[in-house]
Amino acid sequence: MLLLVVVAFGIFTVLNPAVFLNPINLQNIALASPEIGILALAMMLAMLSGGIDLSLVSIANLTAITISTLYTAIATNDPTQADQLFPVIVLVGVAVGLCGGVVNGLLIARVGITPILATLGTMQIYNGIAVAWTGGKTLYGSPAGLTAFGQSTMGGIPTLFIVFVVVALAIGLVINRTPLGLKVTLQGANPAAAYYSGINSTRVLMGTYMLTGLLGSIAGVLFIGRNPTASADYGASYVLLVVVIAVLAGTNPNGGFATVFGVVLATLVLQIVQSGFTAMRLSTFEYSMAQGLILVAVMVFDQIKWRGRRRRPRRAVAASAA
Repeated sequence: MLLLVVVAFGIFTVLNPAVFLNPINLQNIALASPEIGILALAMMLAMLSGGIDLSLVSIANLTAITISTLYTAIATNDPTQADQLFPVIVLVGVAVGLCGGVVNGLLIARVGITPILATLGTMQIYNGIAVAWTGGKTLYGSPAGLTAFGQSTMGGIPTLFIVFVVVALAIGLVINRTPLGLKVTLQGANPAAAYYSGINSTRVLMGTYMLTGLLGSIAGVLFIGRNPTASADYGASYVLLVVVIAVLAGTNPNGGFATVFGVVLATLVLQIVQSGFTAMRLSTFEYSMAQGLILVAVMVFDQIKWRGRRRRPRRAVAASAA
């Protein structure tokens, strides 16, 4: 993935250096990456446990809609108070997203519904709530503090990108340094072995989907922080995109293996490619084709490498027998 980042950056630098290396363009890449990257981290966690979460974008939109609605309602009477209460408003939005994750966890861990079907159903429910809530219209309005945070930079780097890095580091610590991370990995690798090892799969799955719901709500905060609007259909194409990023990063769709660093790099690769295509004035359809080609190429490479590893032990056994 690191090689892909370097190659993609190098190709578009050579093809159109004036536009692609423009500081504004590079800053746009850093601004667009966090919300998609955090959703991809959430999808990676769901896949690591052997499941999937198709409701992530809907949870993010519900969070953004909650924040915009609460702010507008308070600001109608007292704009100053609404801006002062923006941390509380954001926390309420995050709580809504977390509740969405709890519902997913209950359906999957307690009821026993297959993750893809459970989250497909909740995605439709959350989308329906968002459409009914907004009347199908775009909501305008966001706390000034949140907007200022979304547009701020630290050392020339967008603050939202720094948030993405911090969240990625936190998820990396959860996966690699906590009992929950180990249990999620074992649950995805072999549910039966995890069960006989004494792992409570119900608690593990509940914790996993609560965490994905929390990450989805954080992405929703970034949505409205970057652009002070909210709607039911924002990021409709993100569901497929974050699945592509998670798989591209090396996450095993069947569970048991994932890397946070790979997700960060895969997010950057696709954002660089998208920015490069925009700089060259290529269409979104061509970008979609490029996504698919990159994904297929990486999967083919992984399969070739995996088969090569399988052949080496056989050759070693044959040599020792001879």
